[in-house]
Amino acid sequence: MTADDLSAPLGLPPKRRRRAIKIPVPQIMAGALALFLGVYVLWAVVADDPFGGEPMAVAPADLRIAAKPTADAAAQPPPSALEAAPRPSGPGAAPPAPVGAQRGGPGAPVNTTTVTIIDGKTGARQEVVVPGPTPALAPTSGTAPAGTTTGPASGGAAPPPASGGAPGAALSVDQKFVEMTPHGAIPKIAADGTRPADAFARPVQASPSKPDAPRIALIVGGLGISASATAEAIAKLPGAVTLAFEPYGSDIPALVARARNSGHEVLLQVPMEPFEYPENDPGPQTLLTSLTPQQNIDRLYWLMSRFQGYVGLSNTMGARFTAAETSFSPILHEVAKRGLIFVDDGANPRSIAGRIAGANNLPFARADVILDSVPTATEIDRALGRLEMAARERGVAVGFASALPASIDHIAKWAKAAEGRGLLVVPITAVAARAKQT
Repeated sequence: MTADDLSAPLGLPPKRRRRAIKIPVPQIMAGALALFLGVYVLWAVVADDPFGGEPMAVAPADLRIAAKPTADAAAQPPPSALEAAPRPSGPGAAPPAPVGAQRGGPGAPVNTTTVTIIDGKTGARQEVVVPGPTPALAPTSGTAPAGTTTGPASGGAAPPPASGGAPGAALSVDQKFVEMTPHGAIPKIAADGTRPADAFARPVQASPSKPDAPRIALIVGGLGISASATAEAIAKLPGAVTLAFEPYGSDIPALVARARNSGHEVLLQVPMEPFEYPENDPGPQTLLTSLTPQQNIDRLYWLMSRFQGYVGLSNTMGARFTAAETSFSPILHEVAKRGLIFVDDGANPRSIAGRIAGANNLPFARADVILDSVPTATEIDRALGRLEMAARERGVAVGFASALPASIDHIAKWAKAAEGRGLLVVPITAVAARAKQT
């Protein structure tokens, strides 16, 4: 007799207990997770995706090169090596859409692409309209010697006002410094050996009383995306301050023309792969370690065709890329081949840009101080003090800053007072050339 028999009511049979079915929930979840990871690893091994998940779009390529200028156009008076001119149009003016971008929606200008730039620190997204490449540039010939530029720094004719010419005015570059590609015009060394970096450089006005004054090159980057911030930087900063432009934005050619006419040297900022890519994305056409050298050079051509008149290139981000010799070396070889300079923004201590530049006889400079790594007035002033100390110790120093309102204000004030403290603010080409010789 069991306990159930004793506890059952009289005259009724004992109730039978139902056997509980135990479901091994932890084992099932572990098995599902293992299955998911196995499928993911198998896909990663089998799938061929060299872009690392980068957003991309496919568009038909139009490889036509713009027609040569007519005889009437050639008969016009030759402009100087670099000046404001209307943006050309006509056959071949609509390039293929870049990888990672979407065509502009209704109301977007013709021959433009809308891209989204993600701030790696805040995650904020900003849509920017990217213009298509300029397929044809007005040729120049004749009287002006190679390297002549307009503006007070070169002693030429008085430049247009800082506000520029008509809206949309772009730069017209001497054809001897231009090579046409499917993406548009990119720089090249002229047949007579003149390098674009020399042709577009600004001369240095040394003080007769102190010809050996310590030299400081100041670079303000991140320009071109915001037209208002760019216009403010051009208006406030002295002409000796170098301006670095991102390759995105609809008004970049006109803004570069304004910067050049105001006496500034110009750099092109090239997006390069950081360690957190693609979560931290510098923008479309980023140079990646997962691509072949030829794929990266094709992207470089797209970036170089966004505007003209720059003396060299600088990196945007790129902690992973600038430390990868296999990927980085072909890029700097191409920069040297096209007669430009390269400037390392100084953010990556493991960058091998200096070593590769030396191997390719490439004029090179590296920022000694990032002026607004802490973007407060007090810290910017302290960083400028460290930059001045470095220049007095070594004779030359380079400072790099972003186009933040506080940075622009403090750099402008400091640069205008530098001469009174026995310092000479110079364009970046003067520092790059001196760094190469020493």
